[in-house]
Amino acid sequence: MGLFDFARNIGKRVFGSEEEAPDALKAHVEQNNPGVDNLQVQVKDGVATVSGDAKSPEALEKAVLMVGNAMGIQEVKADNMTVAGTPADQSQVAVSDDEYYTIQKGDTLWKIAERAYGKGNLYNQVFEANREVIEDPDKIFVGQKIRIPRNI
Repeated sequence: MGLFDFARNIGKRVFGSEEEAPDALKAHVEQNNPGVDNLQVQVKDGVATVSGDAKSPEALEKAVLMVGNAMGIQEVKADNMTVAGTPADQSQVAVSDDEYYTIQKGDTLWKIAERAYGKGNLYNQVFEANREVIEDPDKIFVGQKIRIPRNI
């Protein structure tokens, strides 16, 4: 599963029907806006297409994760996104398995930090890197996809 693929039947319930999904997902991202201007969202058959201008590659990644971790979304397409005015491409969005993690049964942020960095007490850095995706460090869910920052 790459950065843009998600588990459709799990996640935060952000919308009820696919008709209300675009406005609900846009409001969800804008509530904790990671740095995306002129955000537009379209949804068809569980595939969300986002467009807008991200201020950084990190902001783009966070917006994709916020949309993709919503229940009912199985894929996010960001082909029409720009990063600081430049068309976004795969080189601007890290997609290695080492930088993204899908929450497994029994995981805690402490355990994830321990695996990623060898020190569980660095869990707060994982939380801070995912603040827009994880609202409460004690409330993560199986299947949720998060960023694992490398530069700690």
